[in-house]
Amino acid sequence: MSKKIKKVEVLPDPIYNSVIISKLINYVMKEGRKSTARRIVYDAFGIIKEKTNREPMDVFENALQNARPLLEVKPKRIGGAVYQVPKEVPEGRGSVLVMRWILEAARKKKAKPMAEKLANEIMETANNSGEAIRKRDNVHKMAEANKSFAHLNR
Repeated sequence: MSKKIKKVEVLPDPIYNSVIISKLINYVMKEGRKSTARRIVYDAFGIIKEKTNREPMDVFENALQNARPLLEVKPKRIGGAVYQVPKEVPEGRGSVLVMRWILEAARKKKAKPMAEKLANEIMETANNSGEAIRKRDNVHKMAEANKSFAHLNR
């Protein structure tokens, strides 16, 4: 059958001593440029601290909680038809989705440095607005629209 994939343990980042920040840095990283990704994330956290006068770690965790989806749809093939079956989102996958959505939204914006775009998107998500929240709402709407197929969830 299929083998279970081993999860790689990510070490905490040096400044905030947090695994979740290390994962964010790894998501920001392109073409192995980790020092550039670190600079972008830490600059974004500096901007958050400057603009909100709150601890950036708290703002980021708040953003993760606000945008974490509870349900998502997974395609399931039965007979010749493919049904979109709603499923609960595990804790780890939820935070991965949120970070991906925040980065996607930040990268779409133009004419500002990446650190500033990332900081703005994290602050918007923490305030229950922004692209990541819209994305979560769309995922929840899809799950709600297809809840008649929930009985296929096994």
